Amino acid sequence: MTRFDALLFDFDGVLIESEESGNRHLADYLTGAGYPTTPEQTMARFMGLSGKDFLAAIEAHIGAPIPPGFQQARRAEDERCLIEGIAEVAGATAFVRALPAGLPRAVVSSSRVRWIATHLEHLGLRDAFDVHLYSGAEHVTNGKPAPDLYLYAADKLGVAIERCAIIEDSPVGATGAVASGAFVIGLVAGGHCAPDHGDRLRAIGVKAVASNFDEVTAILGLSDQS
Repeated sequence: MTRFDALLFDFDGVLIESEESGNRHLADYLTGAGYPTTPEQTMARFMGLSGKDFLAAIEAHIGAPIPPGFQQARRAEDERCLIEGIAEVAGATAFVRALPAGLPRAVVSSSRVRWIATHLEHLGLRDAFDVHLYSGAEHVTNGKPAPDLYLYAADKLGVAIERCAIIEDSPVGATGAVASGAFVIGLVAGGHCAPDHGDRLRAIGVKAVASNFDEVTAILGLSDQS
């Protein structure tokens, strides 16, 4: 039915436009705390990171410890987004709904499961992934850019990683995805993707770059599926 036996989705920046909104909020916060930062800088330096790696990257960027109140501000912004929802990446919902019913799929994200599940509910896609929501912060010791999360998800789906396709948008995620041995599609459909974003992903080693979900459909060999 397709070139691959399973499909693994990154979440932020692939299914929802949270990379754009989240990096804008982070840049505004750091600037207000006395560390002038643009959204372009936050996307280049922090996108795809989570947990201690995310915090360490911020400290390296500002040359100082994490500002007091940072965690509280991030939690407040996250809660606002969980309540209000975040827009889909254009075409994401229709793409997932059009997948063959028997094609195994999972979400593989640096975000926590509560974040993933809640936003899937907002999009009306919660049922499309069943229990297969996997978090680099909760399910593996080493999150992205390590390949561990992708290998974990493939194992849970019962599919060899070499028979999986992964859709990733961030350089951090693409690094781990490529290292896993899967076929990696770099998606540059999100509002956070600069004109050279596809070139950055190609340099990491993704097998294909797609500017929208129609191109993903063609790459996966789903174009002729009913």
